[in-house]
Amino acid sequence: MQLNAYLIYNGQAEAAFTFYAQCLRGNVTTLLTFGEMPGFENQPAATRAKIAHVRLEVGDQALMASDSHPDYPYEGIKGCSVSIAVTDPAEAMRLFDALADGGSVQMPLQETSWSMRFGMLVDRFGAAWMINCTKPA
Repeated sequence: MQLNAYLIYNGQAEAAFTFYAQCLRGNVTTLLTFGEMPGFENQPAATRAKIAHVRLEVGDQALMASDSHPDYPYEGIKGCSVSIAVTDPAEAMRLFDALADGGSVQMPLQETSWSMRFGMLVDRFGAAWMINCTKPA
């Protein structure tokens, strides 16, 4: 079994995943618009241009998303965070700073009782992130 986060955006999925690919040093391996999907031929151009599915691969991990489907209104990304665990404090800081650029810091990256570094932020696209730098065993 593999669990993956799937985020929903309001017309910003492509920009968000271009940004994440840069921040996370990953590759967008799939990018499909609604216009490329069967049954959307008669939809307005703005709807056809939205992202139906995008997949970002970072190592053996994947993060996926889409823009909101026209029949299911966007309600924002609520009640969850994408969590990243690393073992190098410098990499934790790099990731935190990159993802926080243009967003808002909820908890500064700092040492905690459970980690060498931990911090929380909401990026410029409204997705929440937790960066955790684990302590050695």
